[in-house]
Amino acid sequence: MKNFATILNAILACALMFVLIAFGLPASNAKAAPTAEATLEVVGEPDLVCDGERTIQVSGTAVVNVIPDRVLIQLGIQSNASTPQRVEAVNSATINNIIRALKSQGVEEKDVVTDWYVIQPIYDDYDSLDIEGYRINNVVAVTLRDISNVNKVIIAALNAGANQVVNVEFYLSDLRKYRDQARDLAMKAAGEKANDLASAAGAKTGCVMNINENTWSQYYGGWYGGQSRDLWTQNVMQNAAPAGGESGILTDAGPVNLGQISVRAEVSASYSLK
Repeated sequence: MKNFATILNAILACALMFVLIAFGLPASNAKAAPTAEATLEVVGEPDLVCDGERTIQVSGTAVVNVIPDRVLIQLGIQSNASTPQRVEAVNSATINNIIRALKSQGVEEKDVVTDWYVIQPIYDDYDSLDIEGYRINNVVAVTLRDISNVNKVIIAALNAGANQVVNVEFYLSDLRKYRDQARDLAMKAAGEKANDLASAAGAKTGCVMNINENTWSQYYGGWYGGQSRDLWTQNVMQNAAPAGGESGILTDAGPVNLGQISVRAEVSASYSLK
């Protein structure tokens, strides 16, 4: 009987512990709830919310000047003969002479490509249908990786039979790196301007609401001082005029002088105020 009482007391003790544990867990969770609520209040601070009703609009501009490391030279070769076969043979022979001359200046054959090729008849006079001969206008594009040899390469090509320099275009092989650099500087300038203006008005800048980027490409050079938009320059501004001289003046370095490429970036941005 005594053993039975001991066993009954043990069972009752276990049941009591089970009840306390079962009903104690909700209490613990209830105590933890205020802590979680306090954390949400910190995360949702009003100062961190962007106010689209009060904004400031600014712009930033940056220019990075870089010495080019590539040059594209377009050489014109005009050939005339009495028959299509003859003019083709003359033109091909001239092209081969030019390629050999370019190779002697360190230009690889893969960097010489035909850019334009036109063959047309030569008439006796403007209104005549009598053909006197045929003419080929051929433009060869040469990519020069050692830009210090640009004048030597041009002279060698002219001596080998080229009779026209169509264009000389400087550019950068790693343009994107400098474009990204200019863009970062332009954005930094816009942010500094926004902070200064907001501070002068007794406010502070908050979130960036929107950003717009404006880039373009301009070329200044040659005897006419013209401008053009070109695939090679992309969003750069180029000036290949002789340093300290007027555009087109010959110097000891030759008719083409190395200038600088100006990589330009402009951004406009809107910031919230707080």
